[in-house]
Amino acid sequence: MNNNNFDVYMDIGSSKIRAAVFSKDNTENNFQVEKNCLSNFNKDTFDLSSTETIIEKIILEIEDKSKEYLNNIDLMLDSTEVFSIGLSLRKSLDGSKLKKGEVQFLIQDAKQQILRNYSDKDIIHIIIKNYKINNVNFDFLPTEINCNLLSLDIIFICLPKNLTRKLKELFVKFNVSVNQISLSSYAKSLNYKSNFLTNENTAFIDIGYNKTSIVYYKKNNISSFNVITIGGNHITKDLSKILSVDLITAERIKLSFDKDENILNEKNLSVEFVQKIIFARVEEILELCSITINLNENIEQKEQFNMVLMGEGSKILDNKFKEKILFSKEINLIEETCLEICESAVKLSQGINKQEVVLIPKKQLKEGFFEKLFHIFS
Repeated sequence: MNNNNFDVYMDIGSSKIRAAVFSKDNTENNFQVEKNCLSNFNKDTFDLSSTETIIEKIILEIEDKSKEYLNNIDLMLDSTEVFSIGLSLRKSLDGSKLKKGEVQFLIQDAKQQILRNYSDKDIIHIIIKNYKINNVNFDFLPTEINCNLLSLDIIFICLPKNLTRKLKELFVKFNVSVNQISLSSYAKSLNYKSNFLTNENTAFIDIGYNKTSIVYYKKNNISSFNVITIGGNHITKDLSKILSVDLITAERIKLSFDKDENILNEKNLSVEFVQKIIFARVEEILELCSITINLNENIEQKEQFNMVLMGEGSKILDNKFKEKILFSKEINLIEETCLEICESAVKLSQGINKQEVVLIPKKQLKEGFFEKLFHIFS
């Protein structure tokens, strides 16, 4: 038996693994599974030994609840090793009607350049940042337009091949194939951006365990993606060092300082002192994010944009604390559920981002050369 009646999406985070199971016939049959797990997606090692045990338990629970064997799955993950590459290409044409194949040719050329120069990377997302036709910018590919000069600004988001290979091999052990791997911070930002005004510039800040992802939108269109190697675990280490407690106690203090007075009383600590330590690091993270955006977007500090915080690392803040953070930008907080996180991957696979080139799996290849590689939403 196969998982014919359900679609399964799994988000492998650095501190939690979440899976959502979506019924194809009745949404009342949807369910989720969530377990704590420290996953190592850092520098070359990619030790998935602890992850393997938890994933096996989740697969068995899914099969038990769905009454079906799980044979394929879609994955979401983030890593400090995610790699974003920007590339611009142009081509002179004869002034006739612009054809989709001519755009595909440029994308294919760009893709091959990335694969040649970064042979240790797997491309997981290809995003068209801008179409320029006859020196006029377009957000999306126009139709019925005569073209003399075509240029594209493309963002490639990549993961190390070593990581994607190990993940696929891990699931093969349980007779499960991986349909698609997507970047969770990118997918979530696409899902949540409809909650904000489309005419505003917005930065989605996903604070993870050892990294923070920054997805920046200009007027509702993705403009840049970056990662800084600092996250929630650095707050835990700050607390451990300053308060002279072990990391486990520091983590408890970080997550419960405003909810459980007992843990503070045990160490003779005040809420204000702990809050000061935590907010100092949060403010540093936000400042580094702002600097990264300003550098990549070539904008001045005074330009206004919203900041939307998401991810496990942002859970230490809630709306009653955000006003106390000494930071110049407007800050919004998103409280995420397991289903909402995994729904982001569902919507991404359905073409929620019209800027993205969607790679077609090889088993679906039936058409001509370019159609076998990708199609573009219009």
